[in-house]
Amino acid sequence: MAEHRTMQRGALLDAARSLLSEGGTEALTFPALAERTGLARSSVYEYFRSRAAVVEELCAVDFPVWAAEVELAMAGVDAPEDKVAAYVRKQLELVGDRRHRAVVAISAGELDDGAREKIRAAHGGLVAMVVDALAALGVPEPRLGAMLLQGVVDAAVRRIELGAAEDPTAITEAAVTMALHGVTGPTP
Repeated sequence: MAEHRTMQRGALLDAARSLLSEGGTEALTFPALAERTGLARSSVYEYFRSRAAVVEELCAVDFPVWAAEVELAMAGVDAPEDKVAAYVRKQLELVGDRRHRAVVAISAGELDDGAREKIRAAHGGLVAMVVDALAALGVPEPRLGAMLLQGVVDAAVRRIELGAAEDPTAITEAAVTMALHGVTGPTP
């Protein structure tokens, strides 16, 4: 019985990811979840009390996986510059992943305070990963630098998701250059 409930919950979360990545937060409704999973609408309420509860569960499940991928990319290099570059590149590489698209859709939507706080905490954990690399590079306020760096990443994510005129690879490399060298680019 517990295994069945776990499978159903997983199916509901997978359906929620698909709905969010396809149509944003407006697409995430209990009737749509029921239709995608073959459950009765009333059965969906047995697993989640609200849309916000679905969002909170997605954050609890997906953010750690996403963060682990970024952390693994950073662990694969040694120099602080390479760690910063890996931090930026891996996040932008994940833009096409359904989990990431769902998280972005969630972040853009109207959420209750509990769901927003979970997203903020997860982002805080992501930002904390790059603080040491920035400190090693001599950034005077590495925590602030990490938060601003994440702003560059977030802007690049939005640019890629909008289907900007630039190739995603060009956006990624521009974000890495900005992260490492600021708006003036590398010195000749």
